Amino acid sequence: MKKLFILLFSFLTISANAVAAEGGEFKPGDMITHHIADDYTWHFADGVVLYLPVILIDNGQPQVFSSSNFYNENHELVPYNGYVLDHGHIYRADASGQPAADQSSLLDFSITKNVASLFISVALLLVVFFTIAGSYAKGKGRAPKGIQSFFEPIIIFIRDEIAKANIGPKYERYMPYLLTIFFFIWFNNLLGLMPGGANLTGNIAVTLVLATMTLLITVFSGNKSYWSHIFATPGVPTWLAPIMIPVELIGILTKPFSLMVRLFANITAGHIIILSLFSLIFIFESIFVAPLSVAFAIFMFFLELFVALLQAYIFTLLSAMYFGGAVEEHDHVGDHGHGDGAH
Repeated sequence: MKKLFILLFSFLTISANAVAAEGGEFKPGDMITHHIADDYTWHFADGVVLYLPVILIDNGQPQVFSSSNFYNENHELVPYNGYVLDHGHIYRADASGQPAADQSSLLDFSITKNVASLFISVALLLVVFFTIAGSYAKGKGRAPKGIQSFFEPIIIFIRDEIAKANIGPKYERYMPYLLTIFFFIWFNNLLGLMPGGANLTGNIAVTLVLATMTLLITVFSGNKSYWSHIFATPGVPTWLAPIMIPVELIGILTKPFSLMVRLFANITAGHIIILSLFSLIFIFESIFVAPLSVAFAIFMFFLELFVALLQAYIFTLLSAMYFGGAVEEHDHVGDHGHGDGAH
C-alpha cells in the first residue's frame, strides 16, 4: 500500500509541474503523452532526472554524449554539437537550430528510457531465474522454498496448461520461448506501473518484435500438413485456390498482428486512464473532485495489476496455440472419401 501512495504522489507531482510549466494552463494531453512516450531522459519524480547517453552514427562517425547537453539551466531545449532534439527525436540542426532538411546517414542508437528499462528487466529476469536454477541444483529432492516456491507453480502451469495442452507431445522444444515471453511481458508490465516506470510493453515497436518472433517460430515450425492446409485446403474445390491461398496467407500475418495490437493497446490504455483520472483534479480545479478521482485511480491501479498478468498469459497462450497448429499432424483420409473411418 505504501508503494501505491508513492505512485499516486508521483503522478500528482508530475501533473502539478505540468500546470506550473504552462503558467497555470494545464494540458492533460501533453502530460499523458510525456508519461507513455519514450524519451532521452528518465524522470523518476520531481527534480529526479536521469540523463541517458546519446549514441549517434553520423556519416559513419560515432557521436556519444549525454542528453543533458540538449537542456539549458532552465531545462529548455537547445541545439548541441550540430544536433537538435525535437518532438522526441534527434536531428541534424541547421543554422537556425531547427531540424535540417537532410537527415540521411544519421543513425540513432541512443539508450532511451525504454531501452534502459529493457536492460533492467532483462537483468532482473537473469538474477531471478539464475537464483531459482541454483536453488534447484542445491536442493535436489527437497521441497522448494523462498522465491523458488513462488515461481514453480507458475512454471508448471505454463508447462501443463499452456504448452502441453495446446502444442502436444512436441511441447518441450517451445518451453524456453514460452517461459521467456511470459515472464518478460509480466515483469515489464509490472515495472511500468511503478513510480517513474517506463511504458515498455506499451511501445508498439516492442510488441511488434515480440509478435514477429512468434510469427517466425510458427512459420519455421510448420510441417507438411500445416502448409498443405494453406496451399491446398482440404475439401475446397481447386478453382477456389486463387482466392483461398491469399486468404490463408493473410491469416498467417493477422495472428501476430493481433498479438502486437492487443498487448500495446491494453497496456497503454491502462496508463492513459489512470493519468486521465488524476488530470480531472486540475481540469476542474476543485478539491472536491480529488477524492473521487483518486478513488477511481486506485481501483484502476489494482485492475492494471491483474491486466499485467492477464496480458502475459494471453500472449503466451495464443503463441502456444499457433505453435500447436503448425506442428499438428492432420489425417484427411475421411475428408476425401477414402477408407471407412476405422482406426
